[in-house]
Amino acid sequence: MADKIVVLIRDEDQQYEGLRTSLGLLLEMAEVQMIVLNHEIADMTEAYSENMEFIDEMEGERYTNNPANASKYGFRFADNEQIGRMLDRASLVIPF
Repeated sequence: MADKIVVLIRDEDQQYEGLRTSLGLLLEMAEVQMIVLNHEIADMTEAYSENMEFIDEMEGERYTNNPANASKYGFRFADNEQIGRMLDRASLVIPF
């Protein structure tokens, strides 16, 4: 069974690194949930958008507690209680 890993992105300056880490973990056959927490994606570049598409294609999961990310960029919305449950179930949490 694959590890369940949460990549928790709280630092706006680390958005891209968190995304790249999520992709790398998916390549290693891990189950990855990337969560953008408490902020809207500041700079949706073409590279960031393409990498999010790769996450979707590789069956990774993208979550946010920011409604703008859900409506503009296709993240699944999760409130803080749901995010807490995801963190509890994870075998590893990688904070950014």
